[in-house]
Amino acid sequence: MDELSQVTGKIKASEELDFEDGLALMESKNLPLIGALADYVRRTTVGDRVMFVSNCHINYTNVCTSKCKFCAYFKEEGQKGAFTLSVDEVMEKAEFASKMGATELHIVGSLNPALDFEYYEEVLSRLHEKYPSMSLKAFTAVEIAHLAEATGIGEKEVLLRLKKAGLTSLPGGGGEIFNEKIRKQLCSGKISGEKWLEVMETAHNLGIKSNATMLYGHIETHEDIVDHIMRIRKLQEKTGGFQSFIPLSFHPDNTELQKNGAVKFAPTGFDDLKMIAVSRLLLNGYVNNIKTYWVMVGEKLAQVALHYGANDIDGTVMEEKITHAAGGTTAEYTTKERLVYLIKNAGRVPVERTTDYEVVKVYE
Repeated sequence: MDELSQVTGKIKASEELDFEDGLALMESKNLPLIGALADYVRRTTVGDRVMFVSNCHINYTNVCTSKCKFCAYFKEEGQKGAFTLSVDEVMEKAEFASKMGATELHIVGSLNPALDFEYYEEVLSRLHEKYPSMSLKAFTAVEIAHLAEATGIGEKEVLLRLKKAGLTSLPGGGGEIFNEKIRKQLCSGKISGEKWLEVMETAHNLGIKSNATMLYGHIETHEDIVDHIMRIRKLQEKTGGFQSFIPLSFHPDNTELQKNGAVKFAPTGFDDLKMIAVSRLLLNGYVNNIKTYWVMVGEKLAQVALHYGANDIDGTVMEEKITHAAGGTTAEYTTKERLVYLIKNAGRVPVERTTDYEVVKVYE
């Protein structure tokens, strides 16, 4: 009996997959079948449109107390390469992004104890005042929890004040992998997976939507991956606040995990395509937008991923720093024209979107 016959039968019957189905998918090497199933589900769920956004990444600091073992981005205060942008410097980057046609600012940094809460409020309020139509997708759940602890006012109040200042949504970073045993080995200085989900639930209940991520290809197991996706699904069933799911391919270069020998190689193209497909299949009916992040997997594999369940290729991304610190070799920016070309070349219909997945333009 084929190892995926039960999964195939459920998909044909439009039945929901469970944990055991997810495990069967993860343990199977039948990538062509898994991809075909995911492509079928993608087509019936969201059709042939592939979304992208005109966006700019602003990494405001790399000084961090968390010191995650999978991260090559963080620095200690005073260390060579450490930086913290002033509010004026953030505004300069936003001005450049605005001139380049960006409709979204993706603002993330790290856990910098030298920055007070007023810095975050001022960044958002000044950006919102100058660029009122710009979407301000800022600060991961980890950063929100850090601010709540530093101020003592709690996550809800932090989110309310940031929303008042101009925050429109949260990025999905910091999810990593939820299994607490693995998480402690990866990022013991970071909030737990449960706390990450709790912050996201609080944000969703306040009308602040978000993305969700998962970091794979390090020391996690197949069970950890399925568990992570199922927990995202469970919260989505409760709040409906996740706009997209982004499987993030681990980049080991310059990280502690590579230095200590725990991880020698990055995930392969096989792994990357399987994660997109499994994400689509397990999240079907819950999170409709599955993103292939071209910055991490490269343009060519991102195109192929559009046939493995992905329907979003992220965006123009101006000035991404975090992946590139860990050995990312892709460009730090691409044009709308390039994204349209890549999507059309893959046989799909390019659609420029807003952060909230409203259609800006369809490129027939």
